[in-house]
Amino acid sequence: MSHVTPAFVDLVRVETRLYGAVNTRLRAEQGLGLGQFEFLEIIDRVPDCRVLDLVAEVAITVGAVSKAVDRLVEAGWCRRVAHPGDRRSSLLRLTPEGEARLAAARPVVEAELAALTASVPPEDLTRLAATLAALRAELEAAQGS
Repeated sequence: MSHVTPAFVDLVRVETRLYGAVNTRLRAEQGLGLGQFEFLEIIDRVPDCRVLDLVAEVAITVGAVSKAVDRLVEAGWCRRVAHPGDRRSSLLRLTPEGEARLAAARPVVEAELAALTASVPPEDLTRLAATLAALRAELEAAQGS
């Protein structure tokens, strides 16, 4: 077994457990899932956000993202508006309800992540974040994302 395999296995298991715990708390306290939160956060953060921006950010298919956005629209948390320069595309905007949901959800996500990682020294988390950011950038560059 290579030295990378145990790190990969741990990374996947940690991500799964963190995601599950944050998702459970967020659903219980705010009535939305972590995936919905992530999409609302990206729509809020990315100027003139389109479905393709979400695809690039979360690395899932256009169809899956489009269906997820449809559910956000149905929930009243975002809307699609005509793209002024591209008739085939639309821009995504948070509704006031979506903005309120996102604002209420952010501290829940932050608090749960802080609680789950409290035993890890801050400098270790900083180093881990930098390492993961570098690896992500390298992988995205290799895939042309």
